[in-house]
Amino acid sequence: MKIMLIGAGGQLGSDLLRVLPAANTVPLTHADIEITDPRSVQTAFEQHRPDVVINTTAFHRVDECESQMERTFQVNTFAVRGLAQACKQFGAVLVHFSTDFVFSGEKQEPYVETDRPRPLSVYGTSKLAGEHLVAATLERHFLIRTCGLYGLGGSRSKGGNFVETMLRLAAQGKTIRVVADQTVTPTYTADLAGKVTQLISTQAFGLYHITNNGWCSWFEFARAIFDLSGVSADLKPTTSEAFGAPARRPVYSVLRHQRLESLGLDDMPVWNASLRRYLAERAQAWAATPTN
Repeated sequence: MKIMLIGAGGQLGSDLLRVLPAANTVPLTHADIEITDPRSVQTAFEQHRPDVVINTTAFHRVDECESQMERTFQVNTFAVRGLAQACKQFGAVLVHFSTDFVFSGEKQEPYVETDRPRPLSVYGTSKLAGEHLVAATLERHFLIRTCGLYGLGGSRSKGGNFVETMLRLAAQGKTIRVVADQTVTPTYTADLAGKVTQLISTQAFGLYHITNNGWCSWFEFARAIFDLSGVSADLKPTTSEAFGAPARRPVYSVLRHQRLESLGLDDMPVWNASLRRYLAERAQAWAATPTN
């Protein structure tokens, strides 16, 4: 089984590379494929003839999506449909990632895969539209909604992740204000990558929710980062209204893994245990990196 991994240089992509069979995996970065260009997509499929395509790319700067609607839908919706069409042409399975932002957060209990989506933002709407186009185009697909991703691939990248942002701000001695009225499940990309590789082998196609287990507010997540790191920080809670981000976020984004449960595969670690592991692995990775 040949796997074509699109977005291999990102947080999730780099963790997928660690668990996918190296001999059968073709890692592609933006330099190798431009998913918004049909010719680039066709060339990649003709060259590699994949059996499975994993797409980890997205335009996910949620606030920027509000003012860059055309680009958002080009990447998150229409390009995804193009990948699904190419997979259909070449007989490949598509694995594509979506988001908790497809929900409004009004339910106040964990969302299951059959709950009706109602996105509040351009980003969430574009991702939901991408889901619909994949499902309408290709029967053999895995659509995976997840939440609050962080991974080692972001620990030294320009984009970073929430954990790295918190640690950087603490090192600068700044007062850090984090919203305490949005409930999420922070998810370590290493855990997600492992579950995705397991799921692919089942051939049980369809829509899945996959996150770490448990939940917290963003403020509680930030506090856990500092506590587990032994870092002193001037951390203060705030509200979504006071924070004033351009894009509306769901106030409750917890996803229940109902379909994983039905397969007997819902053994994802609790979020704070994974955070502890991430911080330990991060420290090891930094210690092993030579300094000039």
